[in-house]
Amino acid sequence: MALDSVSTDNNSLQSICYRRGSLQLLDQRKLPLETIYLEIRDSADGWSAIREMVVRGAPAIAMAAALSLAVEVFNLNAFSGTAADAASFLGNKLEYLVSSRPTAVNLSDAAAKLKEIISKAAATASEANSVFQAYIEAAEIMLKDDVATNKAIGSYGASFLQNQLKNSKFSVLTHCNTGSLATAGYGTALGVIRALHSEGVLERAYCSETRPFNQGSRLTAFELVHDRIPATLIADSAAAALMKDGRVSAVIVGADRVAANGDTANKIGTYSLALCAKFHNILFYVAAPLTSIDLTLSSGQEIVIEERSAKELLCSRGGLGEQVAASGISVWNPAFDVTPANLITGIITEKGVVTKAGADDAFDIKDFIQKTA
Repeated sequence: MALDSVSTDNNSLQSICYRRGSLQLLDQRKLPLETIYLEIRDSADGWSAIREMVVRGAPAIAMAAALSLAVEVFNLNAFSGTAADAASFLGNKLEYLVSSRPTAVNLSDAAAKLKEIISKAAATASEANSVFQAYIEAAEIMLKDDVATNKAIGSYGASFLQNQLKNSKFSVLTHCNTGSLATAGYGTALGVIRALHSEGVLERAYCSETRPFNQGSRLTAFELVHDRIPATLIADSAAAALMKDGRVSAVIVGADRVAANGDTANKIGTYSLALCAKFHNILFYVAAPLTSIDLTLSSGQEIVIEERSAKELLCSRGGLGEQVAASGISVWNPAFDVTPANLITGIITEKGVVTKAGADDAFDIKDFIQKTA
């Protein structure tokens, strides 16, 4: 099954442009001032693009990794090994790609699923090319399914929020970027915002700048303006004042990894927003596909938090511009923080919204997954 492209909607932005044998990634470091697509020829290019933040957002990272390897094997000039050798080759490449960003679980989840497909193909295949073909088709199906998953998240989230808030119109706040630029298309938390807007119930979307890499001001604001959604950009430090003034009814964020109890790792600053929302009695939702849930971790204390370069804080434009901090100052720059489940109202997935039983502090996500399977 060759995919000429993956359709989101006629006007959506695309971070991933894929045709069989060819992959281009939108260089999100250049946005919003420049729109440049980089050619990704193999898994090494994919690893670098993920590590260097050309592509970011947990679902998009997984897709970029899987497709970079699909392009590599499609364009192999020759492979003299057996079907088992092809499986070993693909497995090693997937392990290499997983090492690019450790916190987002979607990448390791995609790799595990692809390895299973590779193993089954190698068990029955008579030649290496059959294993490569099975891998390519599986990666392409993942890309298509990601768009459908995001639209389902948007639909469930919009319906659930309207039932909870009972208002004709309301405003929401989001953090970091969770839209078409962070996924294969449409988005998770921003997908919910898109759905609310399309249903005519969104008064205004507020997006935080998301220091130090500024994904909110550079990317989310770009998507909101592109889609003509009424929106306002705020400084990260303005969120508490915004909530105190009663300007938002809910906060919706994405996730890079969700533990079995609902503890959620997301972009640094998410924890602060959740604390503010709790104090001001504002609903706080996480929107994420089930692939972002890691049932092997009992709580967020087990989530590995990636630390990034000091340059992102020392220099403007997330480390890409001129130095703005004093030379010699030490830097702590975690890319993510963990929001405990007791601060989260619900987790919006493509199968529905995970809620708590009564006044419980934790979610029973395993039970939800079993019931919706």
